[in-house]
Amino acid sequence: MRLDKYLKVSRIIKRRTVANEACDAGKVEVNGKIARASYDVKVGDEIKVSLGANVKSYRILLVSEHALKEDAVKMYEQL
Repeated sequence: MRLDKYLKVSRIIKRRTVANEACDAGKVEVNGKIARASYDVKVGDEIKVSLGANVKSYRILLVSEHALKEDAVKMYEQL
């Protein structure tokens, strides 16, 4: 699954366009490297999102095309 779509489906970032823009601006890292929106995420990848003063890290536990709001938090673990 594309990184921008994963960020939206898992509800780490609210909208896919915002996720895409964050990737283009170099504010999203995967496994310590700046990642493009088209990066193919895998279980076990570590994502670091820097939006404003907030810097948060996540580990991917599940990759799913669709997720309900209550299931979205099961897709990742906040580090």
